[in-house]
Amino acid sequence: MILKGTNIEQKLQNIRNKKGDSEQILKEVRQILQEDALKESQISHELSSKNNVGSNDFEFDLLKTENIFHIDQIKDICIDYRLRFLDSSYFKGEIPQEAISKIKHLEAAHDTKLKGFKIMAPSKLFKLEDKDDPLLFAPIGNDYYYLIHKWGNDLHPLRKFFAWPFKNIANLVFVVLLISYFVTLMVPEGLFSKKNTTAEFWIIYFFMFKCIASIVIFYGFALGKNFNPAIWKSKYFNA
Repeated sequence: MILKGTNIEQKLQNIRNKKGDSEQILKEVRQILQEDALKESQISHELSSKNNVGSNDFEFDLLKTENIFHIDQIKDICIDYRLRFLDSSYFKGEIPQEAISKIKHLEAAHDTKLKGFKIMAPSKLFKLEDKDDPLLFAPIGNDYYYLIHKWGNDLHPLRKFFAWPFKNIANLVFVVLLISYFVTLMVPEGLFSKKNTTAEFWIIYFFMFKCIASIVIFYGFALGKNFNPAIWKSKYFNA
């Protein structure tokens, strides 16, 4: 006698049919999917709306301490790395499904509807899509924010170094002076006279400084650029 194999799919269907009507199951599943799609639509609408809510009704016992940041801490990072911290409505990139899923999870766990989302990201991500790493926050209250999700790639390891000259005018002048000095050293000996002198070096250095400073000033005014402390919360393009 040959034993017939067990069809697990058939067994599973038999158990399902014993416990309820298949039409009712389909109806319940359809309703769950519709409610989930509606929830995601509401979250997407909130992310794109200009809602200046300053706090949300979180259950503090359920919050992760490592995800809570004060506005001053956020400001320091934005200034150091030349980032912006703006309403999510200004973000022009695509917010991933994982971030929306985390929002749904938080809303279910805290029995609330989250509003007033903020995003920390490089300036260009508030105008066009890019691959750098945005961070999505929701306000807790009293200038504290809760980090919901981070996506994309990490910032370039030298971004802080390149952003340092734009922290203030003193840093920028120092960098221009330093670049002018190295450019002056690159000038061939005897280019302007047969004998090099200290006075000639400093005259060339002053000339190089004026040239490089002029380029920097032109670039700054032409593109409407500003220093990091002035732009980290600015919603304007020419900042």
